[in-house]
Amino acid sequence: MKLESFIQYSNEVLAARNNNKPIVALESTIISHGMPYPQNVETAKVVEQIIRDHGAVPATIAIINGKIKIGLTEDEIEFLAKSDEIEKASRRDLPYLLMKKKNGATTVAATMICAHLANIEVFVTGGIGGVHREAETTMDISADLQELAKTNVAVVCAGAKSILDIGLTLEYLETHGVPVLGYGTKTLPAFYSRTSAFEVDYQVDSPSEVAQMIDTKWGLGLDGGIVIANPVPDEAELSPEFIDQIIHQALLEAKDNHISGKETTPFLLDKVKELTKGQSLVTNIALVKNNAKVGSQIAVQLHDLKK
Repeated sequence: MKLESFIQYSNEVLAARNNNKPIVALESTIISHGMPYPQNVETAKVVEQIIRDHGAVPATIAIINGKIKIGLTEDEIEFLAKSDEIEKASRRDLPYLLMKKKNGATTVAATMICAHLANIEVFVTGGIGGVHREAETTMDISADLQELAKTNVAVVCAGAKSILDIGLTLEYLETHGVPVLGYGTKTLPAFYSRTSAFEVDYQVDSPSEVAQMIDTKWGLGLDGGIVIANPVPDEAELSPEFIDQIIHQALLEAKDNHISGKETTPFLLDKVKELTKGQSLVTNIALVKNNAKVGSQIAVQLHDLKK
């Protein structure tokens, strides 16, 4: 089958393609598995509007009835937010979900694949997956990292999720030649917190610098993604000491409940939300909005470089 038979564009994204406007990809796992209703729908809509307000066009990506949807209607966002028939879709799941005409919310890895198929170069998310704690025995490593190693999409995020082993995640990315840029920071943000104990590869201070880095990397034929780590706004940050205690407790409960594989991240994020009495959700929403602003600015600059 031809690629075109698997992909459907929203009217807004199709118009952007036809009129050569910058487009920013958005994932859908955050809608189906990352946030509760109705905050998931509210956040998805606000994030899309932030991207429009900064001169780009949003393309939220999902699998619906066996089609890769590049850009969603409001009804489709509601469906993803409320339905219990939405599977978590990573690289390995895409062929099966399309073949069986199922519904799936795309992870970072799957969103990167679909964005690349649609020639979208900038993707905004909350935080990337990575090497899980105790991976030396569980071998639990997110497919996001392999996707970053080979797929030409720049990912704007608030660093790696704090539930992960951030040091090993950075080592993995270094091994595969993935540049980790700190947006206005020398240290890697830790999702809920602005800083961590780890340094990024390079600090960049403007959307223009990031766009030039992206253009140079791919212009050299160096395939693979780029991580643009953008710290959560000051006012929404949770202190590293506080969140570390919460994550430690959540990890213990995951182990007690024999949670593993792709169920681990949703369980831990939900448990962190519960243990922080909702504070982590507020922070999550704030960082995604901030990433949308920066990501759209980068997409506009990258688009202008290629005129």
